[in-house]
Amino acid sequence: MAYHNAVLLKETVDGLNIKPDGIYVDVTFGGGGHSREILSRLGEQGRLIAFDQDKDALVNALADERFILINENFRYLKRFLRFHGVREVDGILADFGVSSHQFDVADRGFSTRFEANLDMRMNQNSDLSAYNVINNYGEEELRQMFYQYGELRQSPAMARAIVEARQNEDIKTSKQLKSVLKRFLNHKRENKVLAQIYQAIRIEVNQEMEALKEFLLQVPEVLRKGGRLSCISYHSLEDRLVKRFIRNGMFEGEPERDMFGNFEVPLKKVGGLITPSEAEIRENNRARSAKLRIAEKI
Repeated sequence: MAYHNAVLLKETVDGLNIKPDGIYVDVTFGGGGHSREILSRLGEQGRLIAFDQDKDALVNALADERFILINENFRYLKRFLRFHGVREVDGILADFGVSSHQFDVADRGFSTRFEANLDMRMNQNSDLSAYNVINNYGEEELRQMFYQYGELRQSPAMARAIVEARQNEDIKTSKQLKSVLKRFLNHKRENKVLAQIYQAIRIEVNQEMEALKEFLLQVPEVLRKGGRLSCISYHSLEDRLVKRFIRNGMFEGEPERDMFGNFEVPLKKVGGLITPSEAEIRENNRARSAKLRIAEKI
């Protein structure tokens, strides 16, 4: 079984406009597919630094003197680049999807297909797991989580059902969670609703939106002028943040304009939105929702 099939491989790396002697960062190493492609385009003086918070990904480290793999979350991008003596880079690649490995290993708890303990931690050393969220969060916190991150209209009733059920016993497994929320799983839409529920919990457990914002805010500081950012998002929450940051340099509101109506932003978009071809989706169904956006440091 492949650890992970890199999505939009050529398009994402093409977007970086690789310079053979440049310094590049792959902040979501995973199975190393994107990293291998970057290294194949670098010369002897080029460097690639990769990040992955999941210790399982370390087995995929590449035996190449030009390569470093850092077992940390990309929210600490600038800190660890400076630790390795790097202040500016020529390109940054980010693929925000959950790896196939994480979905396919049952005991990680990411997939709706398997019976497993509630976990969903990308960083297995983290104290916050799906079990903690489901059994310790208050009703209002659960409601907000399901509404914001799962976009579930029945989030108030779902939160109430969980709080009532856990008064009898802790909800420890995916089977128990599905049983508690059974009445919300309409047969025709069961898989879709379950996916939304799992997405909401996973985003909360891994603080994905906060990490994404922290990462994007560091990108203009780390990229040198003319450097590129290639980002693959998989759901509207991620894509909205990436799109707004590239367009406005901020996540909410509008930037201040001068007397002529102009405003300055650190990045400019390169090309339009890129999505996988039908052929790629046939080969890798998990690519179907991928959206690639490319930007350049002004």
